[in-house]
Amino acid sequence: MLDTLKTLLQEQIKDLYNAENQLVKVLPKMAKKATSESLRTAFESHLKETKGHVERLAEVASILETKPGGKTCKAMQGLIEEGKEVLEDSGADAVIDAALIAAAQRVEHYEIAAYSSARSMAEQLGATAVVRLLQSTLDEEHTADEKLGEICTSEILPAAAGAEQEETEATPPRKRSARTPVGASRGK
Repeated sequence: MLDTLKTLLQEQIKDLYNAENQLVKVLPKMAKKATSESLRTAFESHLKETKGHVERLAEVASILETKPGGKTCKAMQGLIEEGKEVLEDSGADAVIDAALIAAAQRVEHYEIAAYSSARSMAEQLGATAVVRLLQSTLDEEHTADEKLGEICTSEILPAAAGAEQEETEATPPRKRSARTPVGASRGK
């Protein structure tokens, strides 16, 4: 029952706690699939941060006098399921890396929205220690999103476009078929 703002915030923290734990399991797979060294490093670095997010959320739950577990974040489940398609896909390395970044940025944007909402609730409740902890994580999520965007635009997308250009140049042009002009009779 969501009868108070504090109860709502507690539920949000449980949801985030589960979301971050789901990410702890999938980020190593994303790092392994990445072919770009900078992308792999970004995933590995964010994995360390994500483990820290789990610890912070446990601390927040303690401050809010609740247990952090007991809830499944269905939104994160869906985002991860969608991302698993990329993990199972094959194709040009840079294109797969671009798909990994797209999936990861969807996750980051979800987390940014969730942490921002939880932080606003904590502000309203005057829970300054909780606000500080949530803001620290929110800042890291923004930084991770920016880093992924930077890697994508400066390295991955140009490589993907280059691979596509090479493929286009290697593919012989199609023969044009003889067409009957519109309105012309086919028979004699």
